[in-house]
Amino acid sequence: MVTGLERIAAKARSEPKLRFTSLAHHVTRERVWANLNQIPNNSAPGCDGQTVPQAKEDFDVWIEPMLQSVHRKGYRAPPIRRAYIPKPGKQEKRPLGVPCVSDRALQRSTAQVLSAIYEQDFVSCSFGGRPGLGAHNALATLNEFIAGRKVGWVLEADLKNFFGSLDHGWLLRFVEHRVGDPRLVSLIRRWLKAGVLEDGELHVNDEGTPQGSSISVLLSNLYLHYVLDLWFEQVVKPRLKGEAYLVRYIDDFVVCFQYRADALRMQNALRKRLGKFALELEPTKTKLVEFGRFAQRHAHKRGRKRPETIYFLGFTLYCTQNQKGNFKVGLRTEKSRLQRSLSRLRDLMRRMRHLPVREQVINLNRVLRGHYAYYGIAGNLRALQKVHRFVERYWRKMLCSRSRKGHIRWEVFHRLKERFPLQRPRLLIPYRKLQSLAVL
Repeated sequence: MVTGLERIAAKARSEPKLRFTSLAHHVTRERVWANLNQIPNNSAPGCDGQTVPQAKEDFDVWIEPMLQSVHRKGYRAPPIRRAYIPKPGKQEKRPLGVPCVSDRALQRSTAQVLSAIYEQDFVSCSFGGRPGLGAHNALATLNEFIAGRKVGWVLEADLKNFFGSLDHGWLLRFVEHRVGDPRLVSLIRRWLKAGVLEDGELHVNDEGTPQGSSISVLLSNLYLHYVLDLWFEQVVKPRLKGEAYLVRYIDDFVVCFQYRADALRMQNALRKRLGKFALELEPTKTKLVEFGRFAQRHAHKRGRKRPETIYFLGFTLYCTQNQKGNFKVGLRTEKSRLQRSLSRLRDLMRRMRHLPVREQVINLNRVLRGHYAYYGIAGNLRALQKVHRFVERYWRKMLCSRSRKGHIRWEVFHRLKERFPLQRPRLLIPYRKLQSLAVL
């Protein structure tokens, strides 16, 4: 049976310039309930203090008034509660928006409807926040471009305060290219204008979109789809002398070039293009690097032992060789990300050192499985082993500190590990699987 969203997707695919004038009826009671059930029960509440279990219990009370207000364009988006999370390897913290639970479910439902349209428009270089695509697909695609195509230079770019800089006027114009339903356009405008609640004070939101909400991810992708992706594919690439490839994961992106002259031309044009849409590059984090199969040879000519490295999605990419002596791209956990993971594990072991050993192992293995699931990529086994060895040593130290006479000899500790084993390092994405994840 073909669903309503499948019909929207088919229509969007067959008519790339069609504006959809009737979409709000797809944001149904059933869809909001399904998305509410996808939110973990321990998720942080928004500014109204309502928890996920409370929102589920009171669903019949708030759902109909919410949907009616959407249809009459009178929905009042509640303020976003601002929280802060530490940035990897830095003292400063990243602002994170926490919407109210009911509003979160509505955002997810609306994003699903809009994604049915925009998934037909997004180009293959975009990976973040899209169904069926993720960071590993972006990394695999970048790996294939550098290792298998004519790539000699890589532009590693970073956008300055991207989520806080989005221009509402431009964003709504981009939305209206495909969405002509005034109810959804009004709903998106209300979300953009919803204030931010911080330390009891409400701050008006004139630009940007709070990082962390479902609708923010979609709108951010849409913004860079028009500002960067289409511009690169339709305007930049035809004017370059050599090959060029873009890989973008939400606001993180790298551009690969065959020739340095092309890279310099595009870098200058990129600054002007971003400036037109209220965006700018972070100069301290944007660099052009000679990288690829010929970079090693050129590095020796320039007096360097090895080519420079690049950073993307928590990984350091470096030039190396396989067992046959052929060029390949090496991947290892980026230093600040590794230190952050070790710090989290250290804090966890300190907090739970007086719990029963069985509970400690369950909690540790949960974190280790998550770490291995993301960083367990071909060539990164050494970094995984470093994490595992650290956990072993520090866990023994915490067990020894439980009492004055609690010193545990290594042979006793090894017997304890046999009874309560720690999750061993494992590469979940070997080279063969990494190649299959690439989207070319």
